[in-house]
Amino acid sequence: MADTELVILRELLAHEPDYVSGSALAAKLGLSRVAIWLHMEKLRTQGFRFEAARSRGYRLVRRPDRLHLTLIRAHLQGRRREFPILLLDEVDSTNDEAARQLAAGRIAPFVVLAHRQTHGRGRLGRSWHSEAPGNLYASFAFRPKISPTRMGAFTLWMGVNVCELIATVAQLAPGIKWPNDILFDGRKAGGMLTEARIDADQIRDLVFGLGLNINGPVHGWPADLARRAVSLSEKTKASLDVNYFTAALIGRVLLAYDHFVDGEHTKTFADLWQRFDVLRGHPIALLQSGRRIAGIAAGVDDEGSLLIRSATGRLQRFHAGDVTLEKSDASA
Repeated sequence: MADTELVILRELLAHEPDYVSGSALAAKLGLSRVAIWLHMEKLRTQGFRFEAARSRGYRLVRRPDRLHLTLIRAHLQGRRREFPILLLDEVDSTNDEAARQLAAGRIAPFVVLAHRQTHGRGRLGRSWHSEAPGNLYASFAFRPKISPTRMGAFTLWMGVNVCELIATVAQLAPGIKWPNDILFDGRKAGGMLTEARIDADQIRDLVFGLGLNINGPVHGWPADLARRAVSLSEKTKASLDVNYFTAALIGRVLLAYDHFVDGEHTKTFADLWQRFDVLRGHPIALLQSGRRIAGIAAGVDDEGSLLIRSATGRLQRFHAGDVTLEKSDASA
């Protein structure tokens, strides 16, 4: 039973790096020690390794390097433990699958995860390379029932929360490029895509998608991405625990969503954006409907609009467009 293996993993994680006795596990689950051993043997076939010591019990010494549903659940804390997670081996797009699940009446919120996407995509219909194992392709589905006029800053708010999570868990310094790119020194580590179905006066269905390069191989990028893409593990010089990170991400996204719906995000959004904004103070060009607007990036407003200061000092606001850094910054 998956629930049995979930309890075993939670107990082993809770006591790391110490041992948990087989007798204690058997008593907790109401099973024999032989039954506990059989469940642990099943986990071994899934990429786990346990160390056994006489009179001490078991401890976890290796875990899978790809997404594992039970391990993600074992890492979840508090009320997030029962959060619905759909993990697929392969899908066209996690955003599309989340939208299909919503259309079929699945209760929200939930998250769709995949090991691989065959048609991963970002803004403006661009494709997202989704082959490398150990990376994260996730789409969170909600039914917020809030006014569409409030949604301008949603992706930006989620982005700075993802950046803060990366900074905390991986001890790195990511940046965010308006409106949806997560960067390190001009190289892209992640992208976000928010899609919604709108009734006359409210958001009915909302999907927040995130593609994040966590453990992509240093030399495994396609030729056209090798100079533009980067993974977190390339920056840390070590592999990250993708299941721990995914559980932490679920908790952070759900908290950020609650704060957005409640309007609490306005208390910290400006400070977080300023902390991670890679455009502020740099010369940029915005392409919008065939028009090119150049100036100095001056941050964003409370509604998520990009602020650009022209050569004459005029401050303009833009709700959409494609941004490039000018001169030596063009690589971003």
